[in-house]
Amino acid sequence: MTPNSVRQPGQAQTMRIQRAANWVVTRLLRSPLAGGPGRSLILLHVVGRKSGKKYDVPVAYVRDGDELVIGSPFGWMRNLRTGEPLAVHYLGRPHTADVVVHTAADAVAADYTVICRGNKQFASFNNIRLDATGNPDTGDLRAAWELGARSARLRIR
Repeated sequence: MTPNSVRQPGQAQTMRIQRAANWVVTRLLRSPLAGGPGRSLILLHVVGRKSGKKYDVPVAYVRDGDELVIGSPFGWMRNLRTGEPLAVHYLGRPHTADVVVHTAADAVAADYTVICRGNKQFASFNNIRLDATGNPDTGDLRAAWELGARSARLRIR
């Protein structure tokens, strides 16, 4: 995405340096130094559902009670399955997480609302406007879902 290109409401941002940034963040989240960034980022170890290839995906999360809520419009989310345990690095240590994936519009909007309220950068990255009280625009949430957004709730073991 170029700086001058216009994103639709709900359309996630991509950066030219995304691969390099992910490489650095992945190593940081695996290290004992993960405490700072680990308060808002978790490293998922995702296995491709068709290819079987392993991917390390750093992703923003927001804590909601005993669960971590994540969301993304990108294709790697399709590799997460409800009921299938997921290997993660959380706060610098390896764990297993139980996963519940949401794909229905209302469930994704509810999870995105939790994430946007708790992480303004997530809202900005996904081009979701917030009102004066920090609530996301419902039209932008709907647009994000229409563009492929999914969400998941992780329970760390």
